[in-house]
Amino acid sequence: MKIRFMLACFFMIAGVILPPEVGAEVGAEVGAEAPSYNYNAYGNFFTDRQMRLDFYHTGDSKKEIISLDAAIEEVFFAGSQENLIDDFQYGQYFFKVFDKKTSALIYSRGFSSLFGEWQTTDEAKAGIWRSFHESLIFPYPKDKVIVEIYSRDKKWIFRKIYRLEIDPASHQIIREKKFKDALVKELHVTGDPAKRVDVVIIGDGYSGSEKEKFTKDATRFTGLFFEWSPFKEKKESFNFRGVMMPSDDSGTDEPRKGIFRDTAVNSSFNTFDSARYLTTADNKSMRDLAGLVPYDTIFIMVNGSRYGGGGIYNLFSVFTSDNEFDEYVFVHEFGHGFAGLGDEYYSSQVAYSDFYPRGIEPWEPNITALLNKKNVKWKSLMKPGTPCPTPADFDEKESVTGCFEGAGYASKGLFRPAFDCKMFSKGHKNFCAVCIAAVVRMIEFLTK
Repeated sequence: MKIRFMLACFFMIAGVILPPEVGAEVGAEVGAEAPSYNYNAYGNFFTDRQMRLDFYHTGDSKKEIISLDAAIEEVFFAGSQENLIDDFQYGQYFFKVFDKKTSALIYSRGFSSLFGEWQTTDEAKAGIWRSFHESLIFPYPKDKVIVEIYSRDKKWIFRKIYRLEIDPASHQIIREKKFKDALVKELHVTGDPAKRVDVVIIGDGYSGSEKEKFTKDATRFTGLFFEWSPFKEKKESFNFRGVMMPSDDSGTDEPRKGIFRDTAVNSSFNTFDSARYLTTADNKSMRDLAGLVPYDTIFIMVNGSRYGGGGIYNLFSVFTSDNEFDEYVFVHEFGHGFAGLGDEYYSSQVAYSDFYPRGIEPWEPNITALLNKKNVKWKSLMKPGTPCPTPADFDEKESVTGCFEGAGYASKGLFRPAFDCKMFSKGHKNFCAVCIAAVVRMIEFLTK
């Protein structure tokens, strides 16, 4: 505890926290005033290791505060060494890394979080404050850097809420390796992490006697993954690895049934009081386990048979191992966690209220508010003459890319690109053309 306290003090002297009220007034949009950047200069700014910045995200529906926990050096950076600047700008949040000496923007990524979802709940709107542990990961810098975090305001514009200076040579940076006794399995490894999408499957709720089950489950789902487009066509663009730390208990928490298990990453159903929403708030344990291997994206495979799961962009995708719909949940949640795809359904009960601000275009690539009918975000995939909005009784509805009303938990005002899709309803079906295109763009971004 004493070491963590000293670290926080050290970095807080160098960093500046911008209160939400100030950030909303003086913060800059993500794309504003970005210094020029040499896209082939990875070696000038970074080593082959990874920096992980851990922090606490605290607030209610109206306010948010970032407070530093720790800076950590990890062995592997798995991301592209060419595509360092995020062109997507997906997510509720965004962070940028600047070289202090030159002020050059050298890295950026969008992301979402449990805190961002928490802000839309009735509990947060009632003024109750909560804290969530979060992490940023980026290549380990050679020299001092400035890290800035941005949050979308009510108009969906990114505003700066936090700024921190980091000296990578500081003796206060944590360099110890956790979970040294964890089981690590190579499931499908095709090449250089910098040229692959590196997926880690973290097992949760597998006891010490269930190591063989974890290996079989992880191997099975890795195989199932490549049965679907566009993954089967891009099979050589992926590396899959499994990591498991034996849990004291088998299974996961089911609070509504009074069931609580002591597991490696503390997964639980009933997130935000939504019965089937399966996530973990134990970001630190999850990141410590993921950091044992190169990773771009995280799967948490929960040892259980109950239907449920969750997926948050650039955070994690969660599913259970033994449910009759486990294959569907596995791939559906990956769409969220990896490619930023939104839920296209609108009839299921969720914990959020007004998740998408009215009159604002959603950032997800497969949902639109249709504010400009002549310039739909997936216009290039629509056949000329397709009506927009597209009526539910349209003759070609099963095969056409259009604008079908009902998406993003709302039956009115939001539109999806296909009548049906893996992001719309469960079952043995593929992604629609728009979702496939979004996934492919992300694969190509990470493997260049």
